[in-house]
Amino acid sequence: MLKSVKVQDYMATGLVTFRPETDLFEAINLLLEHRISGAPVTDQHGVLVGLLSEVDCLRAILTLTYHEEEVGGQVKDCMTTDVETVAHDANIVEVAKLFIDKGRRRMPVINDGKLVGQISRRDVLRAVEEFAQHI
Repeated sequence: MLKSVKVQDYMATGLVTFRPETDLFEAINLLLEHRISGAPVTDQHGVLVGLLSEVDCLRAILTLTYHEEEVGGQVKDCMTTDVETVAHDANIVEVAKLFIDKGRRRMPVINDGKLVGQISRRDVLRAVEEFAQHI
């Protein structure tokens, strides 16, 4: 049964992450270098405290430019802090429903309050495909 397939078996690990005090332009450079649209922000204990997306970066730059302030700052100044997560032992069906209902492309995966990975719509499709091959 597809509900027996767990997020932890298909999530991506070894993610690019930021700390709240990371310089905004350093973060932008890493997003560009790794060709990713966003990354989790964790504290020194690995606890997820936010997400930084391309949109967050653009919003910060435009806001500072509009107010004719010096461009820059830290990740904590512009990251999104209201982050939906999924448990590492959630099943793939639950996550697929979240992707549909919430319109998300990817979600951070948490175990005991700490970031352990990320699951994407593509990861769910891969899980379904592999499951179907074994039926």
